[in-house]
Amino acid sequence: MNENGKIVTALLAGLAAGAVLGLLFAPDKGSETREKLNESLADLGEAIKERAEEQFDQLSDLKEKLMAAVRTKASKAESAIDDEIEEHA
Repeated sequence: MNENGKIVTALLAGLAAGAVLGLLFAPDKGSETREKLNESLADLGEAIKERAEEQFDQLSDLKEKLMAAVRTKASKAESAIDDEIEEHA
């Protein structure tokens, strides 16, 4: 995982821990606290899902760039080989 991914993951984990602790020590009724906790966890789940989708998109983009670079190099190599064959034929 790259450095930005680690930072975002740590930030999300910190936010989740803060939300849970804040709710646990809040002076609300138990049912209200559980509801808030469920909402916070749902929000965290959505944030993680969005981050995972962003990472997947970035990996897909990287894959496409790498494939294009490999195709370009292969094409240049093929042209160089063809040129050498024509010179010696």
